Amino acid sequence: MSEYASQYVIAVPHSHLSPDLILDAPAGTDDFLVVFGDDTEARAQLLHDDAGRPVLRVGGYMTSQGTVVAEQLWSVREAARHGDRLRLRIGRSLP
Repeated sequence: MSEYASQYVIAVPHSHLSPDLILDAPAGTDDFLVVFGDDTEARAQLLHDDAGRPVLRVGGYMTSQGTVVAEQLWSVREAARHGDRLRLRIGRSLP
């Protein structure tokens, strides 16, 4: 993967997201790629709900074991910028 492309990637050590997971996201964009620990991928977008709170929409994907994970919307408990990266602590999955 090129250095340019890797700037827009979030690496997750697991095959699924879970509450309290901290994501190291690119700060310069709201649209990026999540690469899971089993080498599967999903598109993610950092959005805001009607109250202006950040939420993370993660597109559907299939794990390497064949589990289908539907598109999910996650609350964001914390967001802190560190240089050109944004650390996001996700909360619970939203309906």
